[in-house]
Amino acid sequence: MTVVLGPNIPRAATPAAGTARAATPAAAATRRPSEGSVHSWDLSTGVDGPGTRFVTFLSGCPLTCLYCHNPDTWRMRGGRRTPADDVIAEAAKYRRFIAASGGGATVSGGEPLLQPVFAGELLHRMKHELGLHTALDTSGFLGARATDALLRDVDLVLLDIKSWDRETYRKVTGRPLRPTLDFARRLADLGKEVHLRFVLVPGLTDAQENIEGVAAFAGSLGNVSRVDVLPFHKLGEGKWQALDMDFALHDTPSPTAEQVARAKAMFEARGLKAV
Repeated sequence: MTVVLGPNIPRAATPAAGTARAATPAAAATRRPSEGSVHSWDLSTGVDGPGTRFVTFLSGCPLTCLYCHNPDTWRMRGGRRTPADDVIAEAAKYRRFIAASGGGATVSGGEPLLQPVFAGELLHRMKHELGLHTALDTSGFLGARATDALLRDVDLVLLDIKSWDRETYRKVTGRPLRPTLDFARRLADLGKEVHLRFVLVPGLTDAQENIEGVAAFAGSLGNVSRVDVLPFHKLGEGKWQALDMDFALHDTPSPTAEQVARAKAMFEARGLKAV
């Protein structure tokens, strides 16, 4: 279930005179109310972490993935400048419903770590003000921007490893793989729970040695509790066309059920739960 809500809501009321707002990482870093570039927010079930979740999509991404289904989030200026108060006020409307489902709040993108102070503010307040389970959805490429303080407010990291072969990774994303691997190892050192996501693209990421490379790495970390093997699809192609962008994978088919099952088996062989 995905219900797009969007950021067009009244600004949250400011605290009453004499009421002190609790200190947050963003407030300490900026000395001013935190705001960021927000693409949208929605309620989703089953795709952005456990349970029903309030998902905030931040604008801006340093990757240009060939199969991205939200290329409209790539440019930060394409979003709307939105105070953190507005996002928290909207999430608060669904707090009881989310909690009853065993869900939480996810900060996604785009790439949320392109706006680390704002992302950190949202995660901190979702966790400590609203009492929600928190997840960070990231490619890991900008993992070095995630401070230890930010990660302390994250209960779960949804981490994409798009390829093990370095050349394929650069072809898919336009960026090098190494920063993502470094971030994954840091998360393991911190004991931070990770759900790993791998998109299976026929003719691009489906080589056996490529999948086995990702599986071996994930299995070595000790903190990956789940692997989502995601079949490539072209549902976002219309957005590419609307933006007058060439969708390079137009002729690429979705993987068969057998191909997906084989990929899952490679992760399971490393002791990982693959879904």
